[in-house]
Amino acid sequence: MVLSMTGYGKATGSFEGKKIVVEIRSLNSKSLDLNIRLLPIYREKELDFRALIAEYLDRGKVEVSVSLENTSDSKNFTINKELAKAYYQDIKELSEILGETNTEILPLVLRMPEIYSNEKESLSEAESAFVTQLLREACEHLVAFRKQEGDQLVKDFQSSIGNISRLLELVPKYEQERIGIVRERMRTGLEKISNQSVDENRFEQELIFYIEKMDISEEKMRLSNHLNYFLETMNLPLCGKKLGFISQEIGREINTLGSKSYHVEMQKIVVEMKDYLEKIKEQVLNTL
Repeated sequence: MVLSMTGYGKATGSFEGKKIVVEIRSLNSKSLDLNIRLLPIYREKELDFRALIAEYLDRGKVEVSVSLENTSDSKNFTINKELAKAYYQDIKELSEILGETNTEILPLVLRMPEIYSNEKESLSEAESAFVTQLLREACEHLVAFRKQEGDQLVKDFQSSIGNISRLLELVPKYEQERIGIVRERMRTGLEKISNQSVDENRFEQELIFYIEKMDISEEKMRLSNHLNYFLETMNLPLCGKKLGFISQEIGREINTLGSKSYHVEMQKIVVEMKDYLEKIKEQVLNTL
């Protein structure tokens, strides 16, 4: 199954007058690169949260934030006003530098780290379980997002692989023609450098030897096999890295076809193949 490494998940809930918001964003990465921002009261659970996230997300550059919003008159946390002022001033100055005039600064400030100080001395088991469940829901939403993006990747891969296969089927049309071109080129070259008649038997022997070096039967077969293998591998879980290796093999066969083509139309076909392969390689980088 193809999954994108790009994704977004969000879960919210209220616990004892606090609105807790969990957000997760992910981008492509060779491994799991996890950055998690927690309020001080939840830091004791960071290792547990990291382990939970790792259960859902195998790879990706992942950013997680857990923030609070007050939803009742009976608050059990306070706002660090001095820090809020500092954040406000910094964001305002940055907005002026960048020429941003419509920025709503206060909502941004209220979501910054360390803004809230919890008056509880310790995190209760009930609140810990509640936040853990929210984190689980956010992860599930992110995975669903990745699946949706993965479905589009499948369509793109199938289209590009199909186009390379279609171009490969055009190659045989020019194979015999290029042999005639090479034959004529060799004969013309010999006539230019020698006034003597050409030994036809020797000429045919050399031509056969040269044509054998130009043979692309194995390259066509391997390329066709690699294309089919790519499509089969898309059905496997966490197939991104494997698809990357297969695309490299596809590239090698296409390059060899180009080096042995000796025909303008075949070279054009190779260029088109490379164009579709480049699209595949770019998309594979974002495949889990």
